[in-house]
Amino acid sequence: MRYPTALLPSQGVSWEAIDDNSARGTLTDGKTTASLVFRFNAEGTIDTFRADARYATFDGKLSAMPWVGRMRDYAVRDGMYIPPYGEVGWERLEGTWLYYKGRVTEIEYEFAS
Repeated sequence: MRYPTALLPSQGVSWEAIDDNSARGTLTDGKTTASLVFRFNAEGTIDTFRADARYATFDGKLSAMPWVGRMRDYAVRDGMYIPPYGEVGWERLEGTWLYYKGRVTEIEYEFAS
């Protein structure tokens, strides 16, 4: 489980504002760079995120499709404000094909000293 602090600039994510409600987060690891566009709700928390293309195999064919996710039900857990519910998947013509959906029921943090 990655914690919300993994999105901080100190963890290698660079941020670029798009408008008042969205920003692009980019992370580079070696020769691989990945970006997501995050949309924020009125409370300033992440509501949804999207990548224009992420590869998947459907019907035996490898295709690049939009990758989307959403977070919700924000609450304080062990002193940190997190979204216990999240889901991600590919956006297809017939609707989102979920790859993962889950709810955090228990969490424990390790803070560096």
